[in-house]
Amino acid sequence: MNTDRPLLGIALMLGFCAVIPMADALAKVLGDTFPLLQLILVRFGAQAGLLLPIALAMRVSLFPSARVVRLAGMRALLQVFGMGLMFTALRYLPLADAVAIAFVMPFIMLILGKYALGEEVGPRRLAACAVGFIGTLMVVQPSFAEIGAPALLPLGVALIFALFMLVTRTIAKEVDPVALQAVSGLMALPFLLLLFIFAPGPGQPPMIGWVMPAGAELWLLVAVGVLGAIGHLLMTWSLRFAPSATLAPMQYLEIPVATLIGWMIFQDLPDGLAAVGILLTIASGLYIVLRERAMARIAPPAV
Repeated sequence: MNTDRPLLGIALMLGFCAVIPMADALAKVLGDTFPLLQLILVRFGAQAGLLLPIALAMRVSLFPSARVVRLAGMRALLQVFGMGLMFTALRYLPLADAVAIAFVMPFIMLILGKYALGEEVGPRRLAACAVGFIGTLMVVQPSFAEIGAPALLPLGVALIFALFMLVTRTIAKEVDPVALQAVSGLMALPFLLLLFIFAPGPGQPPMIGWVMPAGAELWLLVAVGVLGAIGHLLMTWSLRFAPSATLAPMQYLEIPVATLIGWMIFQDLPDGLAAVGILLTIASGLYIVLRERAMARIAPPAV
């Protein structure tokens, strides 16, 4: 039986696009004060602490099969490395720039969805992704000559999270989303603790170490963890109900959200060309929503 519900999947992905830039912005704010590994450890600790009690109360299976355990472990490691690269990129790049450069990811997802999962990828989805990517370039006009090597970090984020979402889509219908996110947090924590013990010195900027938060910093750290956990829970839910090829163009809506947050917090105001790019990005996402709604009307009911 086909359990895909594309409109629900799109709505959940929109929630992810709204929440994750807020978590990234807070990580950027805290990046000058707290070591990278501390931010990541807090992020996954909050995810496990928030979602594990919920999963246990729901009495859902955390480890339904050995296959799911293996894939969940791979997924947790991909998330750790992807998040590490993104938080590092945010130390050097404006929020909107880092998000936009990483948006080669939907193209990678479309290719993986087509050849690894056998998902249908039609010309309209490819066209929507192309329009969204053009809008992305117009939003930030990234200049590698000016930014230097750190501008390449979001490209690594794109590849890692494309693989992350592929693995998520593979097991999303076999595991409850809350349980999957709780397990990811649990699996990531021992690995991060080992890094704390065996990783080399702090470096510059500091990667390893622990700084005791004071005052509002404590609540900002908690917010990074909670928002990140909620955001990735929404993303996991979305992949339970819609193919990655359908959701890929929707992720472009994360860019205008990141641009708005970047302007509100860091005073990074896009120019006129970037404003046009934001409109193109939103238009490509809305096109997918309207098309999926029309397809849902004409599709036969699931039995």
